[in-house]
Amino acid sequence: MKILILGVNGFIGHHLTQRILDETDWSVYGMDLSDDRLGKNLQNPRFHFIEGDIAINREWIEYHVKKCDVVLPLVAIATPKLYVEDPIAVYNLDFEMNLNVVKQCVKYHKRVVFPSTSEVYGACPDPEFTEDESYLVVGPIQKERWIYSCSKQLLDRVIYAYGTRGQVEFTLFRPFNWVGPRLDSLYAAKEGSSRVVTQFIADLMLKRPISLVDGGNQRRCFTCIDDGISALVKILANKDDVCKNEIINIGNPANDCSVVELAQKLKKLFMEHPNHRNDGTYSEILEVSSLNYYGKGYQDINTRTPSIEKARRLLGWEPAVNLDDSLKMTLYSFLEENEK
Repeated sequence: MKILILGVNGFIGHHLTQRILDETDWSVYGMDLSDDRLGKNLQNPRFHFIEGDIAINREWIEYHVKKCDVVLPLVAIATPKLYVEDPIAVYNLDFEMNLNVVKQCVKYHKRVVFPSTSEVYGACPDPEFTEDESYLVVGPIQKERWIYSCSKQLLDRVIYAYGTRGQVEFTLFRPFNWVGPRLDSLYAAKEGSSRVVTQFIADLMLKRPISLVDGGNQRRCFTCIDDGISALVKILANKDDVCKNEIINIGNPANDCSVVELAQKLKKLFMEHPNHRNDGTYSEILEVSSLNYYGKGYQDINTRTPSIEKARRLLGWEPAVNLDDSLKMTLYSFLEENEK
């Protein structure tokens, strides 16, 4: 099988590439703006990489969509601070650029495995979000953070419409707060625009206060990247067409945690790390309003818990890594990479 991964150097992309090359005989064709996370994979004869931009290298993309069996468009802006600061950029990349790739998949009748997001459920009141029944509820227009959710949801609907009319085969997967080694860059975290786990780790490293937005009572279910990639490889294999035209949550409901608990866990792990046991001073954990941290366009959701019954039924998949081990793996890797 030949797999095209756009955004191959990203968090999901580089982990998936490594798993494919280590455990299958598939070939990967990948494009991204850089290759710093790809390491030894660059020397693998089954991996073919080009440095490029999804908005510019359209001929290369079309050629490889035509050439490959499965296409994963993983390029996206996925950090909440940017949803508020530059919503047009989020729309242009997450919807417009990815729609172009989807249209190529339709043109050449290629299977697309598309990363939806847990954010599409928005402020859904269900205690567990189910793929085919839960309402997708978002906030008012002036709360610009919802542009990411809406962009992803609309593309989900477009792909679904093409698929159910026989014009493309698809699987939509919805990651719920995947964490693990090389989650984000230190640079993004220094600027305060990283995802929450990386932001907290960077704050600990830099001895800056950890900011709990609106008290940190929001709850999330964190999923180890190793578990997520295991599910994704099963989706790609798609034995007996079980994933054809399906939407699948990939998360770990057992790893439910509030943001304040997350901050406390990461601080404890950091203080226990061999390089930091004797630091003497550590980051304070402070509350900050969402208005001061994100601006007036921000709005949050209190809970986000997936039902994973469909993943269990279709894939025979079960997440295995607990929350503490997932966070320790993420923290230790981040420190190892950035404290050389």
